[in-house]
Amino acid sequence: MAFRIGQGYDIHRLVEGRKLILAGVEIPFEKGLDGHSDADAAAHAVMDSLLGAAALPDIGSYFPDTDPAYENADSMKLMEKVKEEITERGFSISNIDVTIIAELPRLAPYIKEMKNNMARALEISTDSISVKATTNEHLGTIGKGEGIAALAVSLLFK
Repeated sequence: MAFRIGQGYDIHRLVEGRKLILAGVEIPFEKGLDGHSDADAAAHAVMDSLLGAAALPDIGSYFPDTDPAYENADSMKLMEKVKEEITERGFSISNIDVTIIAELPRLAPYIKEMKNNMARALEISTDSISVKATTNEHLGTIGKGEGIAALAVSLLFK
């Protein structure tokens, strides 16, 4: 059995007039993440980690922000397509670890739903997904509440 590790990172600016969506969960907040799709930084980091583990191009290659078809796209639907890409190449997901970095809002109440959404999109058990939230201790752009970032690591096997 061969194992492959991939990492992913995404960051988006918080702006007024957008919904805040993380790992497919709409979170009540006065601002949302700015981007071409739904700007779901957590989902984007996971997708890049999966594609990276399979040695495939990043999500921008599959879902370019210049393509109107992906404007306001649901990242959980895009995640399903990434799952198809890696499955077609003979890979299965062992586990995924995600860290979301945000000063506000507090994300702990939404973590279970985030895990459920990603497990459903990827057709894996919630036991195979870890989602953690942390702050940036008021340091830098994220610490000032100007954006939200996510880091993800995935382990695939063949």
